[in-house]
Amino acid sequence: MDYSLLWLDWKRREALPSYTGTLCGEVKTGEGKAALRELIAGFQAMRGRAPTLSSQKESPCLRLEELEGPGEGFSLLREGEGMRLRGCGKGLLYGAFYLLRHLALGEDFPEKTSSPAYPIRMLDHWDNADGSVERGYSGNSFFFREGGPVCTARTADYARLLASCGLNGSCINNVNVKGNALYLLSGKYNKELREIAACLGEYGVALWLSVSFSAPMELGGLPTADPLDEGVRAWWRDTCASLFAAVPNLAGFLVKADSEGRPGPHTYGRSHAEGANMLAQAVEPWGGKILWRCFVYNCTQDWRDTKTDRARAQCDTFAPLDGLFRDNVYLQAKNGPVDFQIREPVSPLLGRLPHTNSLLEFQLAQEYTGQQRHVCYLPAMFREVLDFRLRHREEQDTVAESIQAVTAVSNTGDDYNWTGHDLAAANLFGFGLLSWDPKADPAKIAREWSILTFGNDPRVTETVCRILLGSRETYEKYTVPLGIGWMCVPGVHYGPSPEGYEYDRWGTYHRATCRAIGVERGPEGTGYTEQYAPALAAQYRDVETCPEELLLFFHRVPYSHRMKDGRTLLQRIYDDHFEGYEEAEEMARAWESLKGRVPEDAFRRVQERFREQLRSAREWRDIINSWFYRLTMIPDKMGRTLYL
Repeated sequence: MDYSLLWLDWKRREALPSYTGTLCGEVKTGEGKAALRELIAGFQAMRGRAPTLSSQKESPCLRLEELEGPGEGFSLLREGEGMRLRGCGKGLLYGAFYLLRHLALGEDFPEKTSSPAYPIRMLDHWDNADGSVERGYSGNSFFFREGGPVCTARTADYARLLASCGLNGSCINNVNVKGNALYLLSGKYNKELREIAACLGEYGVALWLSVSFSAPMELGGLPTADPLDEGVRAWWRDTCASLFAAVPNLAGFLVKADSEGRPGPHTYGRSHAEGANMLAQAVEPWGGKILWRCFVYNCTQDWRDTKTDRARAQCDTFAPLDGLFRDNVYLQAKNGPVDFQIREPVSPLLGRLPHTNSLLEFQLAQEYTGQQRHVCYLPAMFREVLDFRLRHREEQDTVAESIQAVTAVSNTGDDYNWTGHDLAAANLFGFGLLSWDPKADPAKIAREWSILTFGNDPRVTETVCRILLGSRETYEKYTVPLGIGWMCVPGVHYGPSPEGYEYDRWGTYHRATCRAIGVERGPEGTGYTEQYAPALAAQYRDVETCPEELLLFFHRVPYSHRMKDGRTLLQRIYDDHFEGYEEAEEMARAWESLKGRVPEDAFRRVQERFREQLRSAREWRDIINSWFYRLTMIPDKMGRTLYL
């Protein structure tokens, strides 16, 4: 079994429908030709012999009908004893992968008519020009080597993986643009970018680039990057004209501005709308788009300041600008208001942009969720966010219905298995399917991924799904339950450190004392709850109606507070950490039971990851529980070991 192919390692099937023996139809586009290649290779792998190619319609057969136009939807319909796959070039490609996937799952006639929910469905890479990856946990970059971009066979494999689960875009470099990545705009790397763009484009994947807002100064030698300066505007127009002409399949730019030390329009007294619109105007003649990150907050906060609330920052900054952005600008907001914690409320900004294109950002790279050393299945979290009702209107009010695009920080690298932890590939697969269809079932996704990856042994499928589907709650229990967040080692964000960020500048405080913990975010506190629609604000501002899993995100609560099940808050914290570790042990035992049922190399890799997960989970359990015990001197009612 070749795990470098992930879920695309098509396995032999005892029987396939007879139409898989013959393919007919003409294809002209690059994506249509890729669809034909995939079908030939897939049928050959599953049947043991190549299908016959025919220019005439034969029965039974799979007939490809390529339509003209830019659409991405497809229809897969019965035609006598055969099937007909119909769509434009990209649609044929997505339909081909859908057919192969469901044949591999044992569905002989998988009829389907489908179109994606969003026109932009992409990955953001935090790859640096030197080959390193910021918050990368699966090896080095495969887009950059020795200071510059490269196109290799792995680029094509990557494009196949993205297309196979419905993704159509990739931003290949870090939003924190530095080093030689600055020169991606300069023309120095046009040849390499053309090669990457062409390779991705064969599979319908558009190339995006992260750019520095101050590039006119860094590259152009201008004295300013003021977005209203005519010289700056001219520099961007000329640079974009040259770059877009030289690199077909370039879709646009991703920009991190006025954030964590990055330059931006606020430097010149300009608004984010003025900054984004200037760039949008420069890329517009080429059909380009600007993805403008909303991750803007005061990252030099004084811990003594109890009024400033990092959670408020994005909504305070961008909600007043709704309707002021050009049509080719997308505001990119994280799923939560802080920073990819294991449990956050849905960002209120997602409901405050009715007149602006909004792009929802998830994180596949498990920066705060185990760094691909712990199992943490994320599609269930993604689906919770997509289903969340924002309560601003009666209909079409979910996050999924309120956004126009979706992206995720990538979890891929140059490791053999792409994602460091073999089971982390399920997150990539699941994100792709949810980006196409926000109503996709995370449990069904886990089952499909397991069968496609490990084969159709029912015991393997049941065990892998059980591990995946319980993993998020398990991780949450032994790390930072109830929405408190953080408590991790500063900088690396791995492992427990209860006060690691407590007196730092990042605004991530829990303000624990011997009596209470949490930041009060109701009206009598920072007022964050009032950024939501009135019905949600009312629910969140009241300790009694606030969802318990978010209690410590929204409120400052005494340890004696009674939870709905009668336990005190502190006892719940103790219990969660002990239970979480026990559940992690059970997951590890479940994996051990698959020895001999999954390929030995994959078994060993996951086994090693579980060993590290258990070591780390024990540290989380003992350090966090003992810290609370030392702080309060209230023992665990169950009499379990706490350390003084």
